[in-house]
Amino acid sequence: MFQRITLLSAFLLTCCLHAATTGKAIKFGKLWDGHQVIAHAVVIVDGDQIKSVTANGPIPAGMETIDLSEYTGIPGMIDMHTHITYYWNGDTSIDARRQKPRREAITVVLSQRNGMKALEAGVTTLRDLNAAGGADFDLRDLINMGAFVGPRLFVSGRGLHGLPKIPTMDEKIAEQIKATKETIAAGADWVKIFGSTGGFDNVTGDQTVSYEEMKAVVDEAHAEGHKVAIHSYGPAGARDAIRAGCDTLEHATDMDDATIAELVRKKIWYVPTIDHNEYYVENAETTYKFPAGAKENLEDYIHRNFITAQKAYKAGARMLVGSDAVYNGFGLNMRELTWFMKMGMTNEQAMQTATVNAAEALGMENKLGSVAPGYFADMVAVEGDPMTDIQVVLKNVRWVMKGGAVVSDKTKGFPTHTN
Repeated sequence: MFQRITLLSAFLLTCCLHAATTGKAIKFGKLWDGHQVIAHAVVIVDGDQIKSVTANGPIPAGMETIDLSEYTGIPGMIDMHTHITYYWNGDTSIDARRQKPRREAITVVLSQRNGMKALEAGVTTLRDLNAAGGADFDLRDLINMGAFVGPRLFVSGRGLHGLPKIPTMDEKIAEQIKATKETIAAGADWVKIFGSTGGFDNVTGDQTVSYEEMKAVVDEAHAEGHKVAIHSYGPAGARDAIRAGCDTLEHATDMDDATIAELVRKKIWYVPTIDHNEYYVENAETTYKFPAGAKENLEDYIHRNFITAQKAYKAGARMLVGSDAVYNGFGLNMRELTWFMKMGMTNEQAMQTATVNAAEALGMENKLGSVAPGYFADMVAVEGDPMTDIQVVLKNVRWVMKGGAVVSDKTKGFPTHTN
């Protein structure tokens, strides 16, 4: 009996010692935690969450230590407007938008490749706005289950459109409410409304969903605890989206001063997605086979989009990074930051649009966007200092952790040891 008790005690002691030394310690040369810079930071990770953040803090004996002292740590970044299920196989002989239809399961698997490119660029969370067939729901769920490696996903399913074949407003409103309920019941985190024309080489921006319909969708979604993103390339749809009380406004060019003032007053988040049209210009012939004149139209729209976004920023609008990434745009997710810098943002303000501010817009301000105790262990190591050079987060991402697991390492093998 004594021997059995001794063996049991030894087993329990071993378990306790193991429990005391589980987790990881991450050492950064310096860390921007979302609000301040901490020199010689030590981040203790327990499971998928951050346990502590200290300067030159102690590391428990026996804990695995990842030494990233040559790098700057930042929170995992958040892209608030993507289309992860838009996968392109790289065949330049066809328009990427004209690929043969794929079964949903194949789309899900291929979409993971887009997600991995975002992860490798330091983007650990995506909000995805418009996908067919439930592929975005499936990909999100597979990632959350641990079956796939990928970024955290907040998804909308298929976006809601205008209803030109329905003659009366009451019928339109009823149908939009029904569609909202169905979208949420299917598993959407957000509801997306296409409030105007516009996309790819189409920069028309004509309003397609009325204020009354937008308001009905927003009210229904909010009643069910969900948020709404409204797409409008032009000013009329943007004005009515703001009136309707959307949570985020996407694209929105040529807004007048009164509309911008209302955007600011209502504290609605603005996702201008300036860079995605620059990306279209760069790929007009190879990836998209745009017609003659498309590049000129896009360049004009980019200019107006930037001017509108700059006016909104100077008026006090709350801005967020959205790449609108499609096809081979994944991995370029943070180029929008360069446009925000051109508007006059400081480096820290620009970085906050992709971290703490984006987390707040998602309703995840206590879990994402910062490196702090109780938050998910989503962290990135970059070579250089993003507080002095924003390009380092675009070009110099060297290491990425999502939920306590290292998902990308380009440090030529980070030093790892047991303390």
